[in-house]
Amino acid sequence: MTPSRRDFRLFWGSDAANQFGTAVYTFVLPVVAIEALDASAFQVGLLTAAGTAPFLLIGLPVGVYVDRARKRPLLAWSTVGRAVLLATVPVAGWLGGVAFAHLLVVALGAGVLTVFFEVASQAYLPTLVDREGLTGANGRLQSTQQVARLSGRPVSGPLVQVVGSVNAVLAISASFVVSAVLLWGVRTPERAVERRERALWADMAEGLRFVFGHPLLRPVVLCTASFNLTNAVWGAVTVLFLLRDLEVTTTAAAVLLGVGSAGGAVAGLVAGRLARLGRVRLVWLSMLVTQPAWVLVAVAGPGGRVALFAIGTLVTAAGVVVYNVAQVSLRQSLCPDRLLGRMNAGVRFVAWGAMPVGAVAGGALAEWVGVRTTVWVASAGMVLSVLWVVLSPLRSMRDLPVDH
Repeated sequence: MTPSRRDFRLFWGSDAANQFGTAVYTFVLPVVAIEALDASAFQVGLLTAAGTAPFLLIGLPVGVYVDRARKRPLLAWSTVGRAVLLATVPVAGWLGGVAFAHLLVVALGAGVLTVFFEVASQAYLPTLVDREGLTGANGRLQSTQQVARLSGRPVSGPLVQVVGSVNAVLAISASFVVSAVLLWGVRTPERAVERRERALWADMAEGLRFVFGHPLLRPVVLCTASFNLTNAVWGAVTVLFLLRDLEVTTTAAAVLLGVGSAGGAVAGLVAGRLARLGRVRLVWLSMLVTQPAWVLVAVAGPGGRVALFAIGTLVTAAGVVVYNVAQVSLRQSLCPDRLLGRMNAGVRFVAWGAMPVGAVAGGALAEWVGVRTTVWVASAGMVLSVLWVVLSPLRSMRDLPVDH
């Protein structure tokens, strides 16, 4: 089987449209809750948690299913499903009003489908790209994801002001439809699906043993989980922090969030070149150099101090993107093909499963000690998470051994 450049470009475009839609709806849904329902900090945190809780609840069995199924149709149908779910929000608005419970159901359902998409996507990429090209391909995907977020968030602000937050959700569905259409155009045949009668629990356990038993993967998973936990604390109060503490408009808030994505977009483009420093070395170095900039975010304030928010998120986002390119490529290179779905699911189960916990904790903490203190707690946690990879065997390596 020879990977097709055309098919990778279609997959790349599909992922970009998908990420654009995700960037808009993850910003707009909390805005709907805040503006239409006057949601509290805890409710916003709960809504944020609903979008990531499925990684904790169903991530492991989804990994087994992905390893047993064809991945391209799975990617397409999970994308179509999100388009349909999100479209119910404006329909409810037209029929008399959106309820908070409805928003929770939509966020949870979209989160379930996102689990299928994310696990299958990383397992599908090695079908379209040779192993040697994974770092470059992941770099392009990460860069485009950041561009999608960079454009999606600023677009969402004016869109909300022009058509209203509830109606803005309808526009998001179109991007997921485009994503699905592009996926259906991919023609590269997939590797044969492993047909096994083995018990579900045995397959899940095999994936977890690989992830936590590997001395190079374990610190990466712990670093990512720690970072995601505290980043979710931050994410639960981000919109409130911008609108109420920094006193910016909805449009300005969307633009400020997009600034961080700009750093990630540039970082994704150069990640392949930075790999010359060492693909393994890049995993820890990218985080050590950039994540202390979270302090700038925590000290940001109204007026001119808003610039500190922009600078801090620009630098930290760039570091996270380079880290993600490096660690995802490392995982894909180390993992046998038959375990790709379960490996990705195992990593997501721990790393993304921490996010709903952090989101709920962030909302509760903000109610207890205030939004500003919560931002400081989250910032400190993200900086400290770097220690997992800095103090690991990765610290003494430049690249993977040839016979890994």
